[in-house]
Amino acid sequence: MSSDTQRNHRCAEGCAYTDPDSHIVKSDGNVLQGYNCQAVVDGDHQVIVAMGVSNQPPDVEHLVPMLERTITNTSKVPKTLIADAGYWSEDNAKACEQRGVDPHIATGRLPHGQPPPPIYGPIPKDLDAKGRMARKLRKKKGKEIYARRKTIAEPVFGQTKECRGLRRFLLRGLEKVNGEWLLWGTTHNLNKLWRFLKQQRLQPAMATG
Repeated sequence: MSSDTQRNHRCAEGCAYTDPDSHIVKSDGNVLQGYNCQAVVDGDHQVIVAMGVSNQPPDVEHLVPMLERTITNTSKVPKTLIADAGYWSEDNAKACEQRGVDPHIATGRLPHGQPPPPIYGPIPKDLDAKGRMARKLRKKKGKEIYARRKTIAEPVFGQTKECRGLRRFLLRGLEKVNGEWLLWGTTHNLNKLWRFLKQQRLQPAMATG
């Protein structure tokens, strides 16, 4: 018996048999049977530029594939990439830099309400990649850039789950769930486009003379 099958058999009775592609994942401190949904969001209009679904729980292994998908879909290399601590690894930071992307990836989670430790003096010569990234995010510019994650990616997932009601997928199987996730992303982008065009039409005309 494979390890994946063993993990599936530990879930709630019946769920693994209806969708054997799904795996046990953690979400907001809870353990559930499901998928790991990924989305890359642009920083100007909250438009989703890349999406994907996996049954592998760790986020760290998905950063490079999603970055590559973003470059392919947009034909552009993003100047900056912001990601939470689940995506941190030295290899991921290097992969971003090799592609000309400035990474801002959290290296760990602080207790709620606790500010990051202050920075003193020059950069230590023996500081490793994780320490350099943590120091980068504690600087004024780094903090300002990383803080934008709350207004870029998080609202998109909030809108999709809370406002539009995506709490579970209707289809079964990795391929079909991926298609359903892409459909949710497409309608999200259409809604953003409609709102943008509507706002443009409502703006008063400006003239000089």
